[in-house]
Amino acid sequence: MGAYGPKKESEKNIVFSPLSLQVVLAIIAAGSDGSTRQQLLNFLQFKSAYHLNSFVSQLISVIFKDATPSHGPRLFFVNSVWLDKTLSPQPSFKHIVTTDYKATLSSVDFQNKAIEVTKEVNLWAKKETNGLIKKVVAQESVNNLTRLIFANALYFKGAWIQPFSRCMTKKYDFHLLNGSSVKVPFMTSSLDQFIRAFDGFKVLRLPYKQGKDERKFSMYIFLPNAKDGLSALVEKVASEFELLEHKLPYKTARVGGFKIPRFKFSSKLESSHMLKDLGVILPFSSGGLTKMVDSLEGQNLSVSNIFQKCFIEVNEKGTKAVAASTTLFTLGRSTGLDFIADHPFLFLIREDLTQTILFAGQVFNPLC
Repeated sequence: MGAYGPKKESEKNIVFSPLSLQVVLAIIAAGSDGSTRQQLLNFLQFKSAYHLNSFVSQLISVIFKDATPSHGPRLFFVNSVWLDKTLSPQPSFKHIVTTDYKATLSSVDFQNKAIEVTKEVNLWAKKETNGLIKKVVAQESVNNLTRLIFANALYFKGAWIQPFSRCMTKKYDFHLLNGSSVKVPFMTSSLDQFIRAFDGFKVLRLPYKQGKDERKFSMYIFLPNAKDGLSALVEKVASEFELLEHKLPYKTARVGGFKIPRFKFSSKLESSHMLKDLGVILPFSSGGLTKMVDSLEGQNLSVSNIFQKCFIEVNEKGTKAVAASTTLFTLGRSTGLDFIADHPFLFLIREDLTQTILFAGQVFNPLC
């Protein structure tokens, strides 16, 4: 029950990191073999584990390089692995984890100190997300059958090239899917904006201040014309990949009405059921993950859960967004184009040079 009555699960604000989840699946693929590895490679659309590991390694060293020294976005991505002290990582897996994925590897006692290990993982997430995510794995999810936890944390803080004036922020109605509305602080500007109109929706690009390298980070807001058109728009964006590759706005247009809501929220996702529905089944069953650790004395390692917690804040200055993922292995102008985001919309944070999506989400109610 929310502040404005009961809410369907599908109508909750959502933010998640596709990139963080991709790295999770990549490291599972690195520790698997046979049909399990092939299923993961097919899902991630890579022809070999070598190409996948090389891609992730490049992402970590290039895309996630902090740009604050050159006045660009603050950005970092870290990985960590906790392995039960009774097990030893296979040399090839240890090399991939520590070299390609730049992960730290810790030996812990899951069998006798599961509570302490859980606290350690959550403290790690809190530290690496600057306190924005305090608990990434629940105590009941870790027990004496847990043998390995892999976690990553992604932090992004970018300032708009054209910040909004706080004194111009005023409250207006934001229309909800149930037909009611709430008063929400809206940011506005009379400057030209990167906007492009399509059949049934518009796209706004809000670029962040860039550093001195070639990376270019932007937020995109996909706004359906219909107040209840978000569901259909999400399906369209998901199915028409060329929209994200070639048709996003890169030229400014004069604006008429222009209002963007401030919003701040967090969300959590347990993605194992979703992945199974998409055909990634074998990592969650026994067998296949044979390249991670040495002999388990006849027992098989499998994935039990993949958790992700994310936080996002969008205001007049810019955007702050963080993600932490864990994987548990167990036994103004009237002639311009209007862009008034006063109803549910989709957003992305993307590095435009490589077209890498760091965060994606949906806003149903900016107050929740």
